[in-house]
This record gives sequence, structure tokens and C-alpha cells, in this order.
Amino acid sequence: MKETAKSRATFVVIAGIVRTALNAMMSKKWSGVENLPAGGFIAVPNHCTEIDPLVVGHMLYNQGRMPHFLAKGSLFKVPVVGWVLTATKQIPVERSTAGANRSLKLAQEVVAEGGSIIIYPEGTLTRDPNLWPMKGHTGAARLALESGLPVVPMAHWGAHELFPRYSKRFHVFPRKTSRMLVGAPVDLSAYLGKPLDKATLKAATEAIMDDITGLLEELRGEQAPAERWDPSKKGQSAHGRFEDRDTTENGDKHQ
Repeated sequence: MKETAKSRATFVVIAGIVRTALNAMMSKKWSGVENLPAGGFIAVPNHCTEIDPLVVGHMLYNQGRMPHFLAKGSLFKVPVVGWVLTATKQIPVERSTAGANRSLKLAQEVVAEGGSIIIYPEGTLTRDPNLWPMKGHTGAARLALESGLPVVPMAHWGAHELFPRYSKRFHVFPRKTSRMLVGAPVDLSAYLGKPLDKATLKAATEAIMDDITGLLEELRGEQAPAERWDPSKKGQSAHGRFEDRDTTENGDKHQ
């Protein structure tokens, strides 16, 4: 899945528009960017609002790294959005086994060529009512252990104030600040060479989620709950949108 001149040119145009808009709406404070590896890597951020990909992509693009996301396959069928995702070489994720395997193969190609692949281990916006990272899925851990590539944890905070989770509008005033902290690659050495069974993938995923949560604790100046939010234990779907009981009448949740 090599970058083409066309895909790169398309990304430059779109990035110019997105960066201008984000810079107008939010100030930014990025720390730890020196932890980004020189070669290919897997980025694993927390996920608390729909505009997270723009925020993470902005940071990576400014560091000279072309961001590639694993995006829901259904988004590729949406007019305009689907064209943009395809034109910029984003990776569709399907729920079927065959589709998932193809997605991981494309992701491996990206990082093998020195690119950055962004995977949200939570799979969707966190269900945690206080926006802490919830239980993760094993895709990022599997890709890392299969490829031997570094997994770079990231946490950001502030974008949810501009566009709250499941909001219908932007809250531009007062001007918000988006803070991001990039951590050192997750230490997965204890799992290298082991069979990629359920126990290994679960333990590696927990290590990844622990590092993401630790970074977010540092940004927020708070301690995360002792037990990570698990949608299955709360009777919630692990994928897609859900309605928060604390959502206000206009569809915005205030955090």
C-alpha cells in the first residue's frame, strides 16, 4: 500500500484545510514528540470524541509523518467522506474474519514501509462516563507482536470540549486548548515469541491500555478508576454509538 503522488497531494490539500480549521478553533500543546520512532510504528491514542482522528493526524502530520487510520468500512461508502478516505489511503476495517485479516495485512504494509498506522484499541468512543480509556481490543497488540514494530501510546485532552462526545455542534467559545502527550514505546518484550493466543493478546493489550491511561492521568492531573470500564459488564455494545443518560436536550454531553 505505497503512497502515490496523487494520494500524497490529496492529503496535503486536505491537511491544509484541517490544520487551518483546528488552529483557528483550538490552541495546541504537544509534548513527547521526540518519542516518535524514526521508522514505521503503530500509534495507539485514547478515543473520547469524533474529532480525535483530526487531532492525532494533525500532530503526526506536523512531525512529517503521514497518518493512516483503521476506519470503519461503512465510512468508505459515505459520499465525500468515502472518497477522502480512499484518496488518502486510509484502511477499511470490516467485521468479517476475511475483512479483518485484509485490514491487518494493509496495516503491516504501511508500517513496513516506514509509515505510521493509528489504531484505537478501544475500537470506538469510550463508554466511560468520565472519558477514561475503557477495555481495549487486541488488534493493535496482534499487529505489534506479529510485526515486531513499536507501539507508541498517546493521550490527548481538550478536544472533547470543542466537540463533546456524540455532540451535534462545535463549542467554539471560549477558545479551547488541545493537549497531547506522546509516550515511549510500550514494552511488549515479555510477549515476543509467545503463541498469539487469547491470554497473550489480552495481557499485551492491557499493557498498551495501561500506558495510554497513565499518559492521560498525567495530562488530566487525576487518577483513573482502579477498574477499567468494560462495556460487556455494563450491558453496552462494544461497537457503534450509544446514548448517554446524561446527554443534554440538545444532544451535547458536558464533561
